[in-house]
Amino acid sequence: MVRIALDGMGGDNAPVEIVKGAVDALNKYENVSIVILGDEHAIAEELALHDYDKSRIRIHPTTEVIEMAEHPVNAIRSKKDSSIVQGLYLVKNGECDAFLSGGSTGAILVGGQTIVGRVKGVERSPLVPMFPTLNGFSLLIDCGANVDSKPSQLVQYAKMGTIYKREMMGVENPTVGIVNIGAEEEKGNALVKETFPLLKECKGINFVGSVEARDIPEGVVDVMVCDAFVGNVILKLYEGTASALVKAMKKGMMSSLRGKIGGALVKPSMKKTIVAYTAADQGGAPMLGLKGLVVKMHGNSKAIECSAAIRQCIRLHEADIVGKIRDSIATE
Repeated sequence: MVRIALDGMGGDNAPVEIVKGAVDALNKYENVSIVILGDEHAIAEELALHDYDKSRIRIHPTTEVIEMAEHPVNAIRSKKDSSIVQGLYLVKNGECDAFLSGGSTGAILVGGQTIVGRVKGVERSPLVPMFPTLNGFSLLIDCGANVDSKPSQLVQYAKMGTIYKREMMGVENPTVGIVNIGAEEEKGNALVKETFPLLKECKGINFVGSVEARDIPEGVVDVMVCDAFVGNVILKLYEGTASALVKAMKKGMMSSLRGKIGGALVKPSMKKTIVAYTAADQGGAPMLGLKGLVVKMHGNSKAIECSAAIRQCIRLHEADIVGKIRDSIATE
């Protein structure tokens, strides 16, 4: 039985969508039990609306919530009875196998590293989302945890990303590229120039060179390595561009009778394509390199994303990603 600590107060749609997602996962997967942390009364009210195996879910009452705008370090230190802090301690103390939250990214990143702790030898723990492309899903590592990374840290990201892609997505020899402003080795800023030869010489990864931003949507590599400043800009621009394109297409279709007729005809195919090109059913972004599993969901996650993230936590635990990364870093 995989034990998941679920932040019932984290995200824009908590606790309603979080509880729905938890119940959906319980009904789909027989090998999971869930501890929902947060306002006991609010969570109990939502649970009462659903049918589920009551032996596999319980509420862990907490009295505090870390808000999105709070300073992460101060919040982790001062709000000891928050759903985030208590959930992380459940993992640290071995009471749960994974912590899942759609709450404050900063607090989860700080708490993950200070409470759960990093694997010995891991310099920084990156945040790793699934990135939808024309060639399936790639990993973008790091997308938000460490804005000022060192070359040695990017090399570790490449190793961790390779393990994750191989064990979770079944790619035997994942290709790794470093995000750059050109294909040539001499291109890039100081960080990229210093990291490039280290990746070339690194054993255990399939490094193929630089990846330019325009090539990212094509899915030219399995693992894209960069510091979190670059990664987060890519991620947010990607999300914004996709949203703007969908809105522009809808507006164009509704601008004339011909467009409306054409839109009605292509709507089923377009909807199917858009769904296939999102990461809603892929789960959240795990923090790799920690001593326990910590997964960050999008802040606006609904039940479908929450249920998928719970499935992801189950698979991460069963694949022993923590142990494999620990063993890989320990052999350096």
